Amino acid sequence: MSVMVKESPISEKDMVAEAEKALADISRIRDGVGRVIFGQENVVERTLVALLAGGHALLVGVPGLAKTKLVETLGVVLGLDSRRIQFTPDLMPSDILGSEVMEQDETGKRSFRFIAGPIFAQLLMADEINRASPRTQSALLQAMQEYHVTIAGARYDLPAPFHVLATQNPLEQEGTYPLPEAQLDRFLMQVDILYPEIEAERRILLETTGVEDAKATNVLQPARLKEIQTLIRRMPVPESVIEAILTLVRSARPGQGNAETDKHVAWGPGPRASQALMLCTRARALYDGRLAPSVDDVRALAEPVLQHRMALTFAARAEGTSVRDVVAKLVKGV
Repeated sequence: MSVMVKESPISEKDMVAEAEKALADISRIRDGVGRVIFGQENVVERTLVALLAGGHALLVGVPGLAKTKLVETLGVVLGLDSRRIQFTPDLMPSDILGSEVMEQDETGKRSFRFIAGPIFAQLLMADEINRASPRTQSALLQAMQEYHVTIAGARYDLPAPFHVLATQNPLEQEGTYPLPEAQLDRFLMQVDILYPEIEAERRILLETTGVEDAKATNVLQPARLKEIQTLIRRMPVPESVIEAILTLVRSARPGQGNAETDKHVAWGPGPRASQALMLCTRARALYDGRLAPSVDDVRALAEPVLQHRMALTFAARAEGTSVRDVVAKLVKGV
Protein backbone atom coordinates (compact mmCIF):
# COMPACT_ATOMS: atom_id res chain seq x y z
CA MET A 1 0.00 0.00 0.00
CA SER A 2 1.25 3.50 -0.88
CA VAL A 3 0.13 6.95 0.12
CA MET A 4 0.17 9.71 -2.48
CA VAL A 5 0.46 13.41 -1.77
CA LYS A 6 -2.64 15.43 -2.65
CA GLU A 7 -1.39 16.96 -5.88
CA SER A 8 -2.77 17.06 -9.40
CA PRO A 9 -2.94 13.47 -10.67
CA ILE A 10 -0.03 12.11 -12.69
CA SER A 11 0.07 8.78 -14.47
CA GLU A 12 2.66 6.13 -13.67
CA LYS A 13 4.13 6.49 -17.17
CA ASP A 14 4.50 10.25 -16.78
CA MET A 15 6.00 9.77 -13.31
CA VAL A 16 8.65 7.41 -14.68
CA ALA A 17 9.44 9.78 -17.55
CA GLU A 18 9.75 12.75 -15.20
CA ALA A 19 11.91 10.72 -12.83
CA GLU A 20 14.28 9.71 -15.64
CA LYS A 21 14.69 13.36 -16.64
CA ALA A 22 15.28 14.33 -13.02
CA LEU A 23 17.86 11.56 -12.61
CA ALA A 24 19.80 12.88 -15.59
CA ASP A 25 19.76 16.39 -14.10
CA ILE A 26 20.81 15.12 -10.66
CA SER A 27 23.66 13.19 -12.24
CA ARG A 28 24.90 16.37 -13.91
CA ILE A 29 24.62 18.22 -10.60
CA ARG A 30 26.71 15.57 -8.84
CA ASP A 31 29.35 15.70 -11.56
CA GLY A 32 29.44 19.49 -11.40
CA VAL A 33 29.93 19.52 -7.64
CA GLY A 34 32.47 16.68 -7.84
CA ARG A 35 34.77 18.78 -10.03
CA VAL A 36 35.31 21.20 -7.15
CA ILE A 37 34.55 19.26 -3.95
CA PHE A 38 36.73 16.16 -3.59
CA GLY A 39 35.50 13.25 -1.49
CA GLN A 40 32.81 14.04 1.11
CA GLU A 41 30.22 12.11 -0.93
CA ASN A 42 28.00 11.69 2.13
CA VAL A 43 28.06 15.42 2.88
CA VAL A 44 27.29 16.33 -0.74
CA GLU A 45 24.46 13.79 -0.83
CA ARG A 46 22.80 15.06 2.35
CA THR A 47 23.14 18.71 1.37
CA LEU A 48 21.68 18.05 -2.07
CA VAL A 49 18.89 15.98 -0.54
CA ALA A 50 17.99 18.96 1.65
CA LEU A 51 17.88 21.27 -1.39
CA LEU A 52 15.94 18.79 -3.54
CA ALA A 53 13.44 18.43 -0.70
CA GLY A 54 13.02 22.22 -0.70
CA GLY A 55 14.53 22.85 2.72
CA HIS A 56 17.44 24.41 4.58
CA ALA A 57 20.56 22.76 6.00
CA LEU A 58 22.99 23.49 8.83
CA LEU A 59 26.57 22.47 7.97
CA VAL A 60 28.63 21.75 11.08
CA GLY A 61 32.36 21.11 10.92
CA VAL A 62 35.77 22.35 12.00
CA PRO A 63 37.48 25.06 9.92
CA GLY A 64 39.05 24.10 6.61
CA LEU A 65 36.61 21.38 5.51
CA ALA A 66 35.23 23.37 2.53
CA LYS A 67 31.85 24.24 4.04
CA THR A 68 31.85 27.67 2.41
CA LYS A 69 33.27 26.25 -0.83
CA LEU A 70 30.48 23.68 -0.99
CA VAL A 71 27.76 26.31 -0.63
CA GLU A 72 29.37 28.56 -3.26
CA THR A 73 29.71 25.61 -5.63
CA LEU A 74 26.07 24.59 -5.21
CA GLY A 75 24.97 28.13 -5.97
CA VAL A 76 26.86 28.12 -9.27
CA VAL A 77 25.96 24.57 -10.30
CA LEU A 78 22.23 25.06 -9.57
CA GLY A 79 22.15 28.51 -11.16
CA LEU A 80 20.78 30.14 -8.01
CA ASP A 81 21.09 33.82 -7.17
CA SER A 82 23.39 33.54 -4.14
CA ARG A 83 24.27 35.89 -1.30
CA ARG A 84 26.65 35.44 1.61
CA ILE A 85 26.33 36.95 5.08
CA GLN A 86 29.26 36.71 7.48
CA PHE A 87 27.56 36.58 10.87
CA THR A 88 29.30 38.68 13.54
CA PRO A 89 28.30 39.84 17.05
CA ASP A 90 27.55 43.37 15.81
CA LEU A 91 25.32 42.25 12.92
CA MET A 92 21.80 43.72 13.12
CA PRO A 93 18.51 42.30 11.77
CA SER A 94 18.30 45.14 9.24
CA ASP A 95 21.67 44.02 7.84
CA ILE A 96 19.92 40.79 6.81
CA LEU A 97 16.35 41.82 6.00
CA GLY A 98 16.86 45.36 4.74
CA SER A 99 15.40 48.63 5.97
CA GLU A 100 13.31 51.63 5.03
CA VAL A 101 14.98 54.91 4.19
CA MET A 102 13.36 58.33 3.94
CA GLU A 103 13.54 60.08 0.59
CA GLN A 104 12.47 63.53 -0.51
CA ASP A 105 11.31 64.28 -4.05
CA GLU A 106 11.64 67.56 -5.98
CA THR A 107 8.45 68.95 -4.48
CA GLY A 108 9.70 68.40 -0.95
CA LYS A 109 7.38 65.47 -0.30
CA ARG A 110 8.96 62.83 1.91
CA SER A 111 8.30 59.10 1.76
CA PHE A 112 9.88 55.84 2.83
CA ARG A 113 11.47 53.42 0.38
CA PHE A 114 12.36 49.86 1.24
CA ILE A 115 15.90 48.74 0.40
CA ALA A 116 16.06 44.94 0.30
CA GLY A 117 18.73 43.14 2.29
CA PRO A 118 20.81 40.13 1.24
CA ILE A 119 18.10 37.72 2.39
CA PHE A 120 16.33 38.41 -0.92
CA ALA A 121 18.27 35.69 -2.71
CA GLN A 122 17.54 32.15 -3.86
CA LEU A 123 20.46 30.71 -1.89
CA LEU A 124 21.56 32.45 1.30
CA MET A 125 24.78 31.37 2.97
CA ALA A 126 24.73 32.24 6.67
CA ASP A 127 28.41 31.85 7.48
CA GLU A 128 29.15 31.06 11.14
CA ILE A 129 25.54 31.69 12.05
CA ASN A 130 26.10 31.20 15.79
CA ARG A 131 28.37 34.28 16.00
CA ALA A 132 25.40 36.66 15.73
CA SER A 133 23.18 37.57 18.68
CA PRO A 134 19.84 35.78 19.22
CA ARG A 135 18.06 38.95 18.11
CA THR A 136 19.81 38.82 14.74
CA GLN A 137 19.44 35.07 14.39
CA SER A 138 15.69 35.44 14.89
CA ALA A 139 15.54 37.63 11.78
CA LEU A 140 15.72 34.40 9.76
CA LEU A 141 12.83 32.62 11.50
CA GLN A 142 9.93 34.02 9.47
CA ALA A 143 11.86 33.83 6.20
CA MET A 144 12.87 30.18 6.66
CA GLN A 145 9.37 29.03 7.56
CA GLU A 146 7.01 31.31 5.65
CA TYR A 147 9.22 32.45 2.72
CA HIS A 148 8.43 36.11 3.23
CA VAL A 149 9.45 38.86 5.63
CA THR A 150 7.48 41.66 7.26
CA ILE A 151 9.08 45.11 7.43
CA ALA A 152 7.15 48.02 8.99
CA GLY A 153 3.91 46.06 8.60
CA ALA A 154 4.41 45.37 4.90
CA ARG A 155 4.93 41.88 3.51
CA TYR A 156 7.77 41.19 1.07
CA ASP A 157 7.90 37.78 -0.62
CA LEU A 158 11.27 36.07 -1.06
CA PRO A 159 12.49 34.68 -4.39
CA ALA A 160 11.59 31.09 -5.25
CA PRO A 161 13.20 28.73 -4.65
CA PHE A 162 14.61 30.02 -1.35
CA HIS A 163 17.18 28.06 0.64
CA VAL A 164 19.38 28.84 3.62
CA LEU A 165 22.64 26.93 4.03
CA ALA A 166 24.23 27.92 7.32
CA THR A 167 27.69 26.97 8.59
CA GLN A 168 28.81 26.50 12.16
CA ASN A 169 32.12 25.70 13.86
CA PRO A 170 31.55 23.14 16.66
CA LEU A 171 34.86 23.83 18.41
CA GLU A 172 35.31 27.51 19.18
CA GLN A 173 32.38 28.54 21.39
CA GLU A 174 33.82 31.71 22.94
CA GLY A 175 31.93 34.74 21.67
CA THR A 176 29.16 32.65 20.11
CA TYR A 177 25.45 32.34 20.81
CA PRO A 178 23.84 28.87 20.65
CA LEU A 179 21.05 28.65 18.12
CA PRO A 180 17.64 28.62 19.84
CA GLU A 181 15.48 25.53 19.46
CA ALA A 182 12.99 27.33 17.21
CA GLN A 183 15.81 28.29 14.86
CA LEU A 184 17.26 24.77 14.75
CA ASP A 185 13.86 23.29 13.99
CA ARG A 186 13.68 25.35 10.79
CA PHE A 187 16.64 23.45 9.37
CA LEU A 188 15.55 20.36 7.49
CA MET A 189 18.85 18.64 8.29
CA GLN A 190 22.06 19.11 10.25
CA VAL A 191 24.92 17.86 8.11
CA ASP A 192 28.07 16.98 10.08
CA ILE A 193 31.25 17.36 8.03
CA LEU A 194 34.11 15.08 9.03
CA TYR A 195 37.74 14.98 7.91
CA PRO A 196 38.24 13.65 4.34
CA GLU A 197 39.59 10.20 3.52
CA ILE A 198 43.29 10.00 2.67
CA GLU A 199 42.77 9.59 -1.08
CA ALA A 200 40.44 12.59 -1.17
CA GLU A 201 42.94 14.64 0.80
CA ARG A 202 45.71 13.54 -1.56
CA ARG A 203 43.65 14.82 -4.49
CA ILE A 204 43.02 18.08 -2.64
CA LEU A 205 46.77 18.55 -2.25
CA LEU A 206 47.47 17.87 -5.92
CA GLU A 207 44.63 19.87 -7.45
CA THR A 208 44.24 22.93 -5.23
CA THR A 209 47.81 24.07 -4.70
CA GLY A 210 48.66 24.88 -8.30
CA VAL A 211 48.27 28.03 -10.35
CA GLU A 212 44.59 27.41 -11.17
CA ASP A 213 41.79 25.90 -9.12
CA ALA A 214 38.87 23.95 -10.58
CA LYS A 215 35.88 26.19 -11.27
CA ALA A 216 32.24 25.22 -10.91
CA THR A 217 29.99 25.52 -13.96
CA ASN A 218 26.24 25.97 -14.15
CA VAL A 219 24.24 22.87 -15.17
CA LEU A 220 20.70 23.69 -13.99
CA GLN A 221 18.26 26.58 -13.82
CA PRO A 222 16.19 27.54 -10.74
CA ALA A 223 12.92 26.81 -12.57
CA ARG A 224 14.09 23.25 -13.25
CA LEU A 225 15.06 22.80 -9.60
CA LYS A 226 11.52 23.79 -8.60
CA GLU A 227 10.12 21.20 -11.03
CA ILE A 228 12.24 18.47 -9.43
CA GLN A 229 11.12 19.59 -5.97
CA THR A 230 7.49 19.30 -7.08
CA LEU A 231 8.14 15.85 -8.53
CA ILE A 232 9.61 14.70 -5.20
CA ARG A 233 6.47 15.82 -3.38
CA ARG A 234 4.41 13.68 -5.78
CA MET A 235 6.42 10.50 -5.25
CA PRO A 236 4.47 7.63 -3.64
CA VAL A 237 5.43 6.64 -0.10
CA PRO A 238 4.88 3.02 1.02
CA GLU A 239 2.85 2.51 4.19
CA SER A 240 5.85 0.73 5.75
CA VAL A 241 7.93 3.90 5.38
CA ILE A 242 5.22 6.05 6.96
CA GLU A 243 4.99 3.65 9.90
CA ALA A 244 8.80 3.65 10.27
CA ILE A 245 8.85 7.47 10.37
CA LEU A 246 6.08 7.62 12.95
CA THR A 247 7.66 4.90 15.07
CA LEU A 248 11.09 6.56 15.01
CA VAL A 249 9.98 10.12 15.70
CA ARG A 250 7.50 9.22 18.42
CA SER A 251 9.99 6.92 20.14
CA ALA A 252 12.37 9.90 20.39
CA ARG A 253 9.90 11.79 22.60
CA PRO A 254 9.86 11.33 26.38
CA GLY A 255 6.68 9.90 27.83
CA GLN A 256 5.89 7.68 24.84
CA GLY A 257 6.80 4.39 26.50
CA ASN A 258 10.47 4.13 25.50
CA ALA A 259 12.56 3.62 28.64
CA GLU A 260 15.84 4.71 27.01
CA THR A 261 14.28 7.93 25.76
CA ASP A 262 12.66 8.69 29.11
CA LYS A 263 16.06 8.25 30.77
CA HIS A 264 18.20 10.29 28.39
CA VAL A 265 16.01 12.78 26.47
CA ALA A 266 14.74 16.04 27.97
CA TRP A 267 12.61 16.95 24.94
CA GLY A 268 12.21 15.34 21.57
CA PRO A 269 11.31 16.14 17.96
CA GLY A 270 7.91 17.50 16.96
CA PRO A 271 5.78 16.85 13.87
CA ARG A 272 8.10 19.01 11.77
CA ALA A 273 10.70 16.25 12.14
CA SER A 274 8.22 13.75 10.69
CA GLN A 275 7.54 16.09 7.79
CA ALA A 276 11.28 16.50 7.22
CA LEU A 277 11.84 12.75 7.16
CA MET A 278 8.93 12.28 4.76
CA LEU A 279 10.39 14.77 2.28
CA CYS A 280 14.03 13.75 2.70
CA THR A 281 13.37 10.04 2.21
CA ARG A 282 11.67 10.82 -1.11
CA ALA A 283 14.55 13.06 -2.19
CA ARG A 284 17.16 10.46 -1.21
CA ALA A 285 15.30 7.78 -3.14
CA LEU A 286 15.28 9.90 -6.30
CA TYR A 287 18.93 10.83 -5.71
CA ASP A 288 19.70 7.08 -5.73
CA GLY A 289 17.58 6.42 -8.81
CA ARG A 290 14.50 4.94 -7.11
CA LEU A 291 10.85 5.95 -7.58
CA ALA A 292 9.80 5.34 -3.97
CA PRO A 293 11.61 5.55 -0.61
CA SER A 294 12.35 2.58 1.62
CA VAL A 295 12.81 2.03 5.35
CA ASP A 296 16.57 2.10 4.69
CA ASP A 297 16.19 5.75 3.70
CA VAL A 298 14.54 6.46 7.06
CA ARG A 299 17.43 4.78 8.89
CA ALA A 300 20.05 6.63 6.84
CA LEU A 301 18.47 10.04 7.43
CA ALA A 302 17.48 9.61 11.07
CA GLU A 303 20.62 11.23 12.49
CA PRO A 304 20.79 14.38 10.28
CA VAL A 305 17.05 15.00 10.63
CA LEU A 306 16.64 14.31 14.37
CA GLN A 307 19.89 15.20 16.12
CA HIS A 308 19.32 18.98 16.20
CA ARG A 309 15.70 18.55 17.28
CA MET A 310 16.46 16.75 20.55
CA ALA A 311 18.03 17.69 23.87
CA LEU A 312 19.54 15.36 26.46
CA THR A 313 18.97 15.43 30.20
CA PHE A 314 21.73 16.67 32.49
CA ALA A 315 22.28 13.12 33.74
CA ALA A 316 22.75 11.81 30.18
CA ARG A 317 25.27 14.52 29.36
CA ALA A 318 27.14 13.79 32.61
CA GLU A 319 27.39 10.13 31.58
CA GLY A 320 28.95 11.13 28.26
CA THR A 321 25.92 10.11 26.20
CA SER A 322 25.47 12.00 22.92
CA VAL A 323 22.36 12.63 20.84
CA ARG A 324 23.87 10.48 18.09
CA ASP A 325 24.11 7.55 20.53
CA VAL A 326 20.44 7.92 21.42
CA VAL A 327 19.35 8.19 17.77
CA ALA A 328 21.45 5.16 16.83
CA LYS A 329 19.68 3.05 19.45
CA LEU A 330 16.28 4.27 18.30
CA VAL A 331 17.09 3.44 14.67
CA LYS A 332 17.72 -0.18 15.65
CA GLY A 333 14.11 -0.38 16.75
CA VAL A 334 12.80 0.63 13.33
